[in-house]
Amino acid sequence: MFVVTSNIHAGTDGYGRQTDVLEELIALGADLLFVQELWRGERDDQFERLTSALDYQSTYVSLSDCVRVTSALGGRGWQPVHGLLSGDRGLYFDGNRTLSPKRRAERDSIADAERGTWGVGLFSRLPVRDVTVEPLHQLRRDKTSRALIIAALELDGRPFYAVAIHGAHLSHGSLLQYRSVARRLNALSAQAPVVVAGDFNCWRPLLRTVLPRWKSAVRARTWPAWRPHSQIDHILLRGPWRVRSSRSIKNASDHRALACDLTWS
Repeated sequence: MFVVTSNIHAGTDGYGRQTDVLEELIALGADLLFVQELWRGERDDQFERLTSALDYQSTYVSLSDCVRVTSALGGRGWQPVHGLLSGDRGLYFDGNRTLSPKRRAERDSIADAERGTWGVGLFSRLPVRDVTVEPLHQLRRDKTSRALIIAALELDGRPFYAVAIHGAHLSHGSLLQYRSVARRLNALSAQAPVVVAGDFNCWRPLLRTVLPRWKSAVRARTWPAWRPHSQIDHILLRGPWRVRSSRSIKNASDHRALACDLTWS
């Protein structure tokens, strides 16, 4: 079973220029695919494009209303130098909080900006027995909502769970949120093996404080993609899994994707 997780930043870079990240993701041909920052807009629906291109059984959950820009101009690199502090020019989140006057002026000055939703997707070529979406407690400082997608699947006739997540930032209090996530994941792992994957926005040493007995399928720095210094994206395992191979993949996003080939041990 070839597993991939990727944060694709809605197919736009920090300047607001369209990227090829979705096409790169489709070319990987994963059996089980976790996608964060997936875009569903008025003109472009990445969820439908992925589902159609790879004939997946798929689930999407919206985490925020958003405005996306893909036609802007920019300088060298993926984003402006101060983009992390001032906010990038590709995505404007106005679903859960009011934008600052400066951010509103930026958004409103772009004639062909597209409105839509930003969220998480789980895609499977394997048989799907059941899917549930479980909202997580809203953190006061978080600009979006959060939720788990929990799918009951089968591999070679054996049941397991796949859980898709896009966690809040540590500065927003995500470790408090992860305590409730850990309780849910541990309850699942008592029933069947589990694969949980996504952008956790958290380093593995800190995750181990709330998920102490979960195995990392891939150990590789993922952020920022052009010169990664931290692993904040993870594929975590519980149960009789064997990792046959694993790697990170540099693509057109600001996160490197993670991939692994799993089988039963």
